[in-house]
Amino acid sequence: MVDFRVVVSDSKSTQAYQVAVTGAAATKLIGKNIGDVVSGDVAGLAGYTLKITGGTDKDGFAMRGDLPGPARRKILVAGGIGYIPKSDGVKKRKSMRGREISSDIAQINTVVEEYGPKPLSEIFPKKEKTGEEAEEGKKEKARPKAKK
Repeated sequence: MVDFRVVVSDSKSTQAYQVAVTGAAATKLIGKNIGDVVSGDVAGLAGYTLKITGGTDKDGFAMRGDLPGPARRKILVAGGIGYIPKSDGVKKRKSMRGREISSDIAQINTVVEEYGPKPLSEIFPKKEKTGEEAEEGKKEKARPKAKK
């Protein structure tokens, strides 16, 4: 059985929402490519249309839109998705996934193309932080950052 995490990005509100997709809905995504448009019903968003923008496999390797097929390959890159060079002209050999979604993919990134009748903020209500989570957030902000 295939399981995916689908990240839905809303460009209007600049928010991103995660949806766990399993079963028959997940099998509908297998074989799709980066740039394909899918129905929001796959992620439980009736009336929405989603465009696939990328993703990562189970080991964290990024999908690349200009690499055909679903396989992981080591390619020489000079920039773009998965690698940002520190200076001009630097190239590096990196492992990356192809643009096709397979059962090895863990996360699929999407952006909303067409909106449905109900806003995403109503479909995905904001989670309230518990007292412990709020205290941890305050401690994290209070910690000084280490100098490099």
